[in-house]
Amino acid sequence: MTQEPRDQALERLYEAEQRDTADVDLDGVTAKAMRIIRGVLNERQELDARIEATSEHWSVDRMPPIDRTVLRIGLYELRHEKDIPAAVIVSEAVRLAKTYSTERSGSFVNGVLGHLADEERPG
Repeated sequence: MTQEPRDQALERLYEAEQRDTADVDLDGVTAKAMRIIRGVLNERQELDARIEATSEHWSVDRMPPIDRTVLRIGLYELRHEKDIPAAVIVSEAVRLAKTYSTERSGSFVNGVLGHLADEERPG
């Protein structure tokens, strides 16, 4: 079964973080997944700063690795994938969190990314 682009991006970004490298295997990923991966890697510090400023009582370093990777992907998409509605981006991020992390992660990601969506795309 072929993975969705966001799933591909999450898998590759998570693996790279666990190996503490920016060298990501892009073999077999879709163009959209590649764009997300490269964008998140290029903007990681800025994304993390924004996420940390928004998440109450949680530094990015203390977040479960899957959750912070999902949030990075979601925030990157909010900023750069203007043709995708914010609600779809948030919904997909929640799906990723529930699928690959914990049931509680879905609620956490929804809260943080929902707040970021309001700030990134007001109105």
